[in-house]
Amino acid sequence: MPAQPLVFTDQDLHASNTLGLPARAGLAVLEDESVIPAFCKTLAAGRQQAEAPVFVLGGGSNLVMDARPRHRVLRVALRGIRLWQETADHWIVEAAAGESWHGFVDHCLAQGWPGLENLALIPGTVGAAPVQNIGAYGLELDQRLHSVVVWDLQAGRESTLPPDACGFAYRDSLFKRDGAGRWLIVRVRFLLPKAWTPRLDYPDLRDHPGLRSVGAGGPGAPSPRRIFEAVCDIRRRKLPDPAVLGNAGSFFKNPVVDADQAARLRQRFPDLRVYPQADGRAKLAAGWLIEQAGWKGRRLGPVGMHARQALVLVNHGGAQADDVRALARAVRADVRRLFEVDLEQEPVILD
Repeated sequence: MPAQPLVFTDQDLHASNTLGLPARAGLAVLEDESVIPAFCKTLAAGRQQAEAPVFVLGGGSNLVMDARPRHRVLRVALRGIRLWQETADHWIVEAAAGESWHGFVDHCLAQGWPGLENLALIPGTVGAAPVQNIGAYGLELDQRLHSVVVWDLQAGRESTLPPDACGFAYRDSLFKRDGAGRWLIVRVRFLLPKAWTPRLDYPDLRDHPGLRSVGAGGPGAPSPRRIFEAVCDIRRRKLPDPAVLGNAGSFFKNPVVDADQAARLRQRFPDLRVYPQADGRAKLAAGWLIEQAGWKGRRLGPVGMHARQALVLVNHGGAQADDVRALARAVRADVRRLFEVDLEQEPVILD
């Protein structure tokens, strides 16, 4: 029986964004790849008739959603995980875009495929992970990526992109820069090493009670599962659960500045957290900057920066997109005034 064509119907999207912002828009759910070619033809006809553009939605965990966005929303619910290929050195594991990211990482470890454990408990879907080039605790997604299977909705064709074609940068990618409505990620493939070694460079991991007694290599090295559990523990202690307190995770990127500016700031602020980069520049800890600017635990109306992690903007209840924008402007202004550093927002805006 052929799959039913995608139809957009007006729906409440309050539960489709982890900030919990009220929103309504035309929504369709993609559960079968076979309908995509016909959907592309429909989109092409719609563009000629100036129909509303389409926004591709994953888990809604990196999103600020307006109450009545001009976009129609396509939620990706494709499912499936498989060992796509095996070489002497790697497992190449493929996951459909609608799979839970954290569930996928957990599944890989259960199958004996390590390499993604540092990225445990990041909210969202597998398909959204390359868009943001997610990263945590010393690992970024592009370091484990084999390829991304995408549909270019404007050109109406499918292609498989290797990492160097995805334009990856810090919390950025081709898929994010090209804007909403062009790229539909359907499957993602990961290159997981058989000669696995733990990544414990990040201070929170080195200092974790469950990992302190073991080294980074040799017979005493921690298992991938042990690192996974430590990462989950750290994130649960530091970050609010979106199901309890609405949030979109880290709201600002860690700013990257030139080495001279970092040195000048270090002279003024000896406790400034500075992370040297391979290109000679320096990454600053945005959460530290925000805390020093007086915003940790501080509210502006129904929104605020979290009391345990100043980098996380939270919805205390009843917030709308304009409240989020107002707080983000205020935080950026105070950080700029104090440090002469500009913060860039991580979540995308659906307007």
